[in-house]
Amino acid sequence: MTQTSVRPDAAGSASTPASATEPAARNLAGRGWVSRPSEAFTAGELTRRLIGSIRSWRDYPPSLRLWFWLVPALTAAVGGVLRFTRLEVPGSLVFDETYYVKDAYSYLVSGYERSWPDKANDAFNAGNPGVLLASPEYVVHPPVGKWMIAGGMWIFGPDNPLGWRFSAALAGTVSIALVALIAQKLFGSLILGAAAGLLLAVDGHHLVMSRTSLLDIFLMFWILAAFGALLMDRDDGRRRLAVRLARLAADSPTGRPSQLQLLSGPWLGIRWWRVLAGVCLGLAVGTKWSALFFVAGFGLLTVFWDLSARRTAGIRGWISAGVIKDGLVAFLSIVPVAALTYAASWTGWFRSTDAYYRQWATTNPSADWGWLPDSLRSLAHYHLEAYKFHQGLSSEHPYEASAWSWLVMGRPTSFYYESPKQGTPGCDVPSCTSAILSVGNPLIWWGAAISLVVLLFWWAGRRDWRAGAVLAAVGSGYLPWFLYPERTMFFFYAVSFEPFLILALAYGLGLVLGRRTDPLWRRRSGLYGVVLFLVGAVLLSAFFYPIWTAEVIPYQDWRFRMWMPSWI
Repeated sequence: MTQTSVRPDAAGSASTPASATEPAARNLAGRGWVSRPSEAFTAGELTRRLIGSIRSWRDYPPSLRLWFWLVPALTAAVGGVLRFTRLEVPGSLVFDETYYVKDAYSYLVSGYERSWPDKANDAFNAGNPGVLLASPEYVVHPPVGKWMIAGGMWIFGPDNPLGWRFSAALAGTVSIALVALIAQKLFGSLILGAAAGLLLAVDGHHLVMSRTSLLDIFLMFWILAAFGALLMDRDDGRRRLAVRLARLAADSPTGRPSQLQLLSGPWLGIRWWRVLAGVCLGLAVGTKWSALFFVAGFGLLTVFWDLSARRTAGIRGWISAGVIKDGLVAFLSIVPVAALTYAASWTGWFRSTDAYYRQWATTNPSADWGWLPDSLRSLAHYHLEAYKFHQGLSSEHPYEASAWSWLVMGRPTSFYYESPKQGTPGCDVPSCTSAILSVGNPLIWWGAAISLVVLLFWWAGRRDWRAGAVLAAVGSGYLPWFLYPERTMFFFYAVSFEPFLILALAYGLGLVLGRRTDPLWRRRSGLYGVVLFLVGAVLLSAFFYPIWTAEVIPYQDWRFRMWMPSWI
């Protein structure tokens, strides 16, 4: 099944003989999207119209149900092998690990960030993190991602790279399974689910971010989890709408809800998948503030889905009803929940007495805001200062990359580079290189960039909600960066929306694959094209793998992989 409706072509149609006295029946024969008026408000017909024929893994044929779970598991296993193998290499802190790994160790010791002496990296790399100072350190990112890094260090110890990077590798691996499950749910296709999971598993950008303990891989994970929860909520809300409208119709002598009942439709109650999305978005914001744009984008997306559901179900005042009965409830289910989750992530800071700015309110009384607890006023001041820092972040960096260049990978970030001498392990030639470059698989990234244009046409021309959902997710993570052209930016920020680029590419592959109703030769040629693309992506990833994982290779081999001068 590909980018077509999951409804069977003849669903809801009847075998009515054609006659001159029944032109309507003759014209409607075989059109599955039309139902008899007397059946329009039955639970089955409403559910089919709102959701489709495949609503969960149980609706797959018995022979395919096992694959619904095996596909995500197998693709995650492939990604896990790539991420956990040689995870301890390099054996030293790389790039911004110097901040986040050491902050995570501070969390294990005291629950907040503390300062480090000069040359602390040397001691940390040598397995001696105990040089931590007692004074607090000023940092500008929230705690969640650092707490997640600390979890791996708590399990495997803070004195080795496996402990530093375990949580990042785990988050990256689980996200592969999530992408496969979301693709299966979104497109109703096991093939496209497998393709999406495999492409994310072998892409170098996601791989590099999964093998280094920066915050962005955790940001991506919680955003992806929130999207999956909202996707589940979309079906849950529509199922509730179908059941409650059908109940109203069953109680009516006409077999239809009354005109008054159809004016706004029923309330749908508390939707727990949406609450879960609020928790995930709160954890995302608690990792990096850039997740706030996803809160706004996903909030609007879920309300638009509800507006469409009420319109499709036959609600006359679907706009006002969707805003009042769905939009307000959606806001309360997401924003306050996310805010409370975010506040809870600062528990270590609240429980301390000497964390940075913890006592600011005590020494800065306020006549206007004195009614607030000192801890909240101190935290608000902390956030104000951090916001000023982010607004003024415009220092030059050799690997800064404008957002315009991200989709074509114009300037990937170098995380690590060394030139081992001949005779060192793995180096048998005069000049060798060991590097980690956060460049993605060109076939995947450039194919995804083209797919975004295709999705834009399919959404605008065909009103395909799946294309709109993927575009909204990409836009929430990508477009806001254009509002800050003076700010120092890096290509690896794009990992926050990379899973949605993969979903866009899977959508494009679905178009290549074709429809279920296409001739056999068309389906077969489409399948060959998809398989050829996937094989090419895997082979290209194998080619680039050494520069993603710090393998020691001849310098000339490293240069062969620098396809653009800006990659050096």
